[in-house]
Amino acid sequence: MREEIKSLKIRQMPETTVRRHVIAVRVQHNVGVLSRITGLFAGRGYNIESLTVGQTHEPNIARITIVVNGDERVVEQIIKQLRKLIETLKVRDITDVPHIERELALIKIHTADSSVRDEVMRLVNIFRAKVIDVSPDTYTVEITGDQDKINAFIDLVRPFGLKDVSRTGVLAVVRESQKDKVEI
Repeated sequence: MREEIKSLKIRQMPETTVRRHVIAVRVQHNVGVLSRITGLFAGRGYNIESLTVGQTHEPNIARITIVVNGDERVVEQIIKQLRKLIETLKVRDITDVPHIERELALIKIHTADSSVRDEVMRLVNIFRAKVIDVSPDTYTVEITGDQDKINAFIDLVRPFGLKDVSRTGVLAVVRESQKDKVEI
C-alpha cells in the first residue's frame, strides 16, 4: 500500500504570478454598494491597493476602479464575487487591455528658505504640476499622472520635508481604439 502511494505522482499546480490588476466596475449608485464591495474583499482577505468611485454620465450609475495585487486565480474569484452583487452592472479586469490610468495627488512641501522654493518650483515645472496654495513655509502642489510619475515626484521632494500627501487612487478607462473589443 505504501509503495502504491509513493509511486503516485503528485500533480503540481502551475506557478502563478502575483501582479497588479486594474478592475473596472459599473454599479447602480445605491446606498451601501461600496460597503458591500469592500466587505467582499475584506471577508476573503484581499487587500485593495487603490479604490476610486464616482458618478458617470448616466443617472444613478457609478464607476468604481479597483487596484488589487493577486494572481489570476485570485482576481478571477474577485470578479466572480463582484458579479454576484445585485447592484453590479459590469465588471472587467482591464489590466491587459490598452487603457489610460491617472491619479491626482496634493502634496504639502516645506519651503522655509528661498533656495528650497526655487528647487521645488523647478521640479513642479519639470513634472507639469502646479502650486495651488502658498504659505510662508509651505507650497501645496497638485500633480496628476500615472503612479510612477507621482511616486517619482514625491521621492524628489521628500528631502525638503513633506507635511502631507493626499492621493485619489487610480482612475482608469479603456482606450477608445479598444472600445469595440471591450466595453466597460
